[in-house]
Amino acid sequence: MLLHIIARGRIGRSPEAELVGRYMKRVTWPQKITELPDTGGKVPPAAPGSRTILLDETGEQITSLDLAKLLERWRDDGVREARFCLGAADGFTPEERKDADKAIAFGRATWPHLMARAMLAEQLWRATSIIAGHPYHREGQQ
Repeated sequence: MLLHIIARGRIGRSPEAELVGRYMKRVTWPQKITELPDTGGKVPPAAPGSRTILLDETGEQITSLDLAKLLERWRDDGVREARFCLGAADGFTPEERKDADKAIAFGRATWPHLMARAMLAEQLWRATSIIAGHPYHREGQQ
């Protein structure tokens, strides 16, 4: 299953870009990152059999394990692409919200878009490592 990050705003050569690159290099699943301008630009059309997750401050707060279980289920059900969308400063339109399969939040705090992208990259690596049985994730261990 392709993990596709679709993000508004250019990350350039920033510390956040280094973090995104570091984590995405560790992800063994197929992946793609599409950057769009803050306004305008076309979101690539969703291929049949894809799912869309919006990263949104009003989204559901899920654990890393929950994200891993969701991706594993989608993969096993034949989903071809999981699209993770990071919107512009004003968030998503009602139409984008309606068309999404899920909206998630990284806690109750508002995060800068570039930090949210780095956090997403880490969570994708964490989720795929959980699915692979890698010992990186230690949720619930003491």
